[in-house]
Amino acid sequence: MELDFEGADLDRAYAVLSSLVTPRPIAWVTSLDEAGVVNAAPFSFFNVLGAHPPIVGFCPGNRDDGTPKDTAINVRKLHEFVVNLVDESLAEQMNQTAASLPYGVSEVEAAGMEVLPSSTVKPPRLAAAPASLECAEWGTLQIGDNRLVIGLVKRVHIQDQYWEADTMRIKSEELRLIGRMARPSWYCRTTDRFEMERPQ
Repeated sequence: MELDFEGADLDRAYAVLSSLVTPRPIAWVTSLDEAGVVNAAPFSFFNVLGAHPPIVGFCPGNRDDGTPKDTAINVRKLHEFVVNLVDESLAEQMNQTAASLPYGVSEVEAAGMEVLPSSTVKPPRLAAAPASLECAEWGTLQIGDNRLVIGLVKRVHIQDQYWEADTMRIKSEELRLIGRMARPSWYCRTTDRFEMERPQ
């Protein structure tokens, strides 16, 4: 099978690519509107993009009517956001914040979540998240209908139980992060792992 994403099969691009490129990590982004209302929304078109400088990218799309989603509006105005990571215990609350609430209504309040102040950016971080990345917008690329927000990671907050102080490493085997799979309602766990030594 060969699909032509420059022609006849372009309308299948989302369904096919989101089925093949899995699992996808989830950026649970908190941002602020001009009135100080905290917005929280999950995005699975997300990843870490580099370390020197440390950067992440995520893609907030548009609402069904073509207007930008709240996160995109807030980042455009404030140029700051926080990426909160999602573990199994937070899956249901994360899913609740995917609802399309009117602009200016806080998903954080609707989902009954607590926030903590960030150190260097105005948007707060989610208190229950196993880790949070404070980000300043480096820039936003508009490629067709795609919007890619690139953030410089300024601070990382990690819950103590996931941090190994002696080695300065994450206790990856204890993190129970979840990821997005193909269908709109499919998720996966990241607890089934194996190790291979990289060849020299």
